[in-house]
Amino acid sequence: QVQLVESGGGSVQPGGSLRLSCATSGYTYNDYRVGWFRQYPGKEREGVASIGTDDSTDYADSVKGRFTISHDNAKNTLYLQMNSLKPEDTAMYYCAASPWVCAGMAKFRFGYWGQGTQVTVSS
Repeated sequence: QVQLVESGGGSVQPGGSLRLSCATSGYTYNDYRVGWFRQYPGKEREGVASIGTDDSTDYADSVKGRFTISHDNAKNTLYLQMNSLKPEDTAMYYCAASPWVCAGMAKFRFGYWGQGTQVTVSS
């Protein structure tokens, strides 16, 4: 059974940093893609960043240059380093996994989801 468990969310002032982690288990695919999505209240979940087993990465334009996605294969853990945070980054963040390494950030291709972790950026 695939499980994704996020951690690392919290409250931070604008300009601050947070690192989200997502511990994964039960994933048996050799090639796959994992990523981070976020959801604002009343809005659709949107892609933030993703990384494949081929080391390809995708980022939303709004986070390029500020967020970095990485994956530690030995620890089966996905990370999202978030720097220069802005109030508009406030959202619930979810990690997700897809069996398609070329899934990009197409939400419908990600079939496994964590429970989410809240990030709040406020002064």
